[in-house]
Amino acid sequence: MAKGKKGPRKVEGWKAKKWYNVIAPEMMGQQEVGETPASDPQLLLGRVIEVTLGDLTNDYSKQNIKLELKIDQVGGDSAYTKFIGHELTRDYLRSLIKRQTSMIDANIDIRTRDGYKIRVKPTCYTVKRAKSSQIKDIRQLMTSIIQHKARELEFETFMQDAVLGKLSAQIYRDVKNIYPLRRVEILKTHVLIEPEVKAAVPAAA
Repeated sequence: MAKGKKGPRKVEGWKAKKWYNVIAPEMMGQQEVGETPASDPQLLLGRVIEVTLGDLTNDYSKQNIKLELKIDQVGGDSAYTKFIGHELTRDYLRSLIKRQTSMIDANIDIRTRDGYKIRVKPTCYTVKRAKSSQIKDIRQLMTSIIQHKARELEFETFMQDAVLGKLSAQIYRDVKNIYPLRRVEILKTHVLIEPEVKAAVPAAA
């Protein structure tokens, strides 16, 4: 029995894929932050890339801050991203936990002045163990500060303040009047909803 003609040899997965340069958002200078492979550029859309702030800024002291970038456009050999949140590394968080102290956190959903809905997780670390009434007051004030800042700031400025420490510094200044604090951190942020971009209305002929 005659054998049928052999079809083209299948190329193994990695060999069939193309590498794309991952580009940081404009708010981060649009620098190249890495590469990612895909067999089809459409498969890149929605992919989340993690990069540390230390790698982005060449500042080793910021290696504990992980940034999440989501690919939303592909052009040529480049995959362009938008910033969707950050998180502190687990090793760094473990180093902050001390005995006989209180760790007071919250999950706060806020909306920025330009319509972004973001979940923010701040945490206060006290010098000694706080009373339940003090913990309640600290959590309420911490929540109020973050909600107020979100209402007055647009997305990029709010996220920069959250990631670079300006927001946690303000919380520290205000909350330490309730009970002595050792440190304040914004553990995590994540974009939940982006504002709808209205399509441009074509000019009348």
